[in-house]
This record gives sequence, structure tokens and C-alpha cells, in this order.
Amino acid sequence: MRLSVPAPLLRALSRGALPLAALSIGLLAQPAAAQAPAAAPPASGARTPGSSQAVPDPVVARVNGQEIRFSELREAAEQLPEEVRGAPPPVLYPLILDQLIAQKALVAAARAEKLDQDPEVRRRVARAEEQEMQQALLRREVTPALTEEALRRRFEATAASRQGEEEVHARHILVANEADARAILEEVKRPGVDFAEVARRRSSGPGAQQGGDLGFFKKGDMVPEFAEAAFALQAGQISDAPVRTNFGWHVIKVEERRKAPAPTFEESREQLRQAAFEEAVNAAVERYRAAAQVERFNLDGSPLRAPSALDGATPPPAAAPAQRR
Repeated sequence: MRLSVPAPLLRALSRGALPLAALSIGLLAQPAAAQAPAAAPPASGARTPGSSQAVPDPVVARVNGQEIRFSELREAAEQLPEEVRGAPPPVLYPLILDQLIAQKALVAAARAEKLDQDPEVRRRVARAEEQEMQQALLRREVTPALTEEALRRRFEATAASRQGEEEVHARHILVANEADARAILEEVKRPGVDFAEVARRRSSGPGAQQGGDLGFFKKGDMVPEFAEAAFALQAGQISDAPVRTNFGWHVIKVEERRKAPAPTFEESREQLRQAAFEEAVNAAVERYRAAAQVERFNLDGSPLRAPSALDGATPPPAAAPAQRR
């Protein structure tokens, strides 16, 4: 039976999306679940000929004598885009192996051409090594701040200051022009008129059959013009004038106001993680930079002039021109 290859996987592989030696700082900010490999190694491992013992990290190919081990396949799979990581191992791993074989063959050819001694190549390799060292150091610094326990401690430390965001429960009547909106506004402000009934009859907006009911929402959930008008009203109030947005003209009534419950730990996890990540990275960078011996020069390489006591002082007034006699 022939296995079908998912199109997203083919596109990812065709772009060479196998950064085998990269673990970017951006990955550190992602949830741990997103970094986990979708395809685990075979539970039984591989067996050597004539032996019943499983090989923990078997050789899966050789290219000019250079081995490719199963762990390389697994690491490469972890670096693929999220939408293709879940492909079945019988589909995913042979395709990755083909890519790794091609890469090994290219590297061998480049070494045969002595490109590893090219000054520009060596400069780029050195720069890549520096970047990897930076990221390895920052990863070591950041990881303790991103554990479940550390994030929970951070959550609990700010619990007293956290408050739920304000919400309003509103209805609206949406029409295409200002004249209709003003006529509706006059109608709904008459004593005894049911706003919801008018909305069912005259509104062209979503939820018209529910009396224009929008339920509870936060200020950021709506377009700015609508949100400003709605949050300026108290419970039971109707807007004094129609509100114009890109959708048309709105007549708004606020039914209730409330404070939403404070976000739970699970709801706050990503925000906590991002804040902890940024804080740990900035602290590490500042600490290591402060400990380093730094010399600065002008952009042309010349020494910087030592600051003088006169720097920033007001220059003395120019001497008055001599008068002719």
C-alpha cells in the first residue's frame, strides 16, 4: 500500500525546514507542549543482528562513512512546523532521512572542494557558533524561570493586585444611515417602549432576532467607537446619539455592568511565561554585560575622547568687536 504524504509536510520539506542546529530564543517563549516532538521513537528500539537487545540510538544511514542516527531524525522532526509534526512516523521519518542524507552529501562535497577553508565560510561558521553559544547560555539562564513551579509562584505573588476586567452587557440596533438611527433613538426613548422588540423589528445587525443582545463583553472586544460609547453608559441607559462605526449606525443600550472574575493560572499562563522569559533574558544580558571588560571606539576606529569638565558647559560669549576710532 502506498502512503500518501500530507501537502503541508511536502511544502515544509521542500523549503528545507530542518534547522538541525537551531534552538532560537523565540522557541524558549513557546509553551513546552509546542516544543515536544509529535513522533516518538519506536518503543522497541532497533535490534542488532543475532541479538535480542534494543539499540538505544541506532544508525539509520551512512553517507560517505558519516553516520546518521535515529536521534537526528527525532531532533529534525521537532524543528518542523507545528502543522506537520503530527504526521505518522512511517510517513514523516523516511522523508526527513532523505533530507538528512542530501545534507550530508552536500557537506561532504563542500569539504572535498575545501570550502571549509574559505575565509567567508569560516567567518559565517564562527558567527553561527557565537549565536549558538549565546542561545545556550540564555537558555540555561531562562529555563528555571519557566518551570511550572516558578510560574505558579509568580502568579501567586501578583494575586492580590490582579483584578477582573470590567464588562458590560449591552444591546444594539444597527441601521445603514444616520436618519434611521435617530428615528429609532427617539422611538426607544419613549416611556414603555421595549428596546429588544424594536431591535427585532428594525435592526440589521447580528443578534437582531435576540433583541440585539450582545451579551457581556470587554472594552477590547469591540471596535473603539462602539466600546467608548457603551462603556460610558450605566445600566439601563441608552446612548444619547447614534454611534457610527464601519458597520453602520448603532443605537446602544447597556443592560448590566460587572467586573469579570480575575483570570485563573491557566488563563494567565502564557502572559506569565512571556513576562518571566523577558525578565530573565534582560537580567542575564545586563549581568553578563556589566561583568565584561568593554572598550569603545569611534566608528572610524579612533580612540574616544575622554569626557572633559567643560562638556555641557555654556560656551563663553564671543568677544565684542573692537571699535574704530
